[in-house]
Amino acid sequence: MKDVQNQVDTRGIEIQKVGIKNFEIPLTIQRKNNEDKVIYAVATAGVTLPAHYKGTHMSRFVEVLNEWRSKKALGIDVKGCVEAIVKKLEAKSGYLKFDFKYFINKEAPMTKISAPMCYDCSFEGILENFNEEDEEYKFYLGVKVPVTTLCPCSKEISEYGAHNQRAIVSVKVTYPEDEHIWIEDLIADIEKCASSEVYSLLKREDEKYVTEHAYNNPKFVEDILRDVILLLRKNNIIDSFEAECESLESIHNHSAWAYQAEG
Repeated sequence: MKDVQNQVDTRGIEIQKVGIKNFEIPLTIQRKNNEDKVIYAVATAGVTLPAHYKGTHMSRFVEVLNEWRSKKALGIDVKGCVEAIVKKLEAKSGYLKFDFKYFINKEAPMTKISAPMCYDCSFEGILENFNEEDEEYKFYLGVKVPVTTLCPCSKEISEYGAHNQRAIVSVKVTYPEDEHIWIEDLIADIEKCASSEVYSLLKREDEKYVTEHAYNNPKFVEDILRDVILLLRKNNIIDSFEAECESLESIHNHSAWAYQAEG
């Protein structure tokens, strides 16, 4: 059959990334307790397309993802999967990202009742100049952690009460291939940087504790971000990171936001 994708294109433009997006796939990852868990993930995969090729072969991305979805290290072997995609597509560079929901059983602070908490997470791999002297690979672990912020200014100027709201702390870290960071550990450390943690299930005594704990621990988004930065800087495994905190303000029609990248 005629292969249109392999026809010559004469416009002389190499495309940096071409591939598939929003590909839904079951992904087998290893949890900290060494259990294998099948999760729902959404994949984005792409490769460089040489200027002389008209198009890429979409089915080849799916073939590789289907083959590699259960091969794991920390999670899936992202580097091995990217390399397989690049080889299959005869490209020089490749990109792969899995976005997924990750559930962790979390105890309420006082009653100790356990319920699953959901976190948005991601594995991301970028491979540049495959099989060349300047070949470079980077892996990124991403987490989005819901927390509570309580405004120090509101507490200071009000005779009683202080506005508080949910915030999202987003962190993306890189580290060497021979090291790993558990999702559970990274999330737990980030949660400690907030005015209070967020829970799925709270009884009255739990709610009392969370409310009073937040009131006694007021923080701006700047405070939370700085504490997260110090946390990440202290981790000797981490090579670089991006961190941001977005507070979904309860008394403003906008969010408060702070961002930092290092490394």
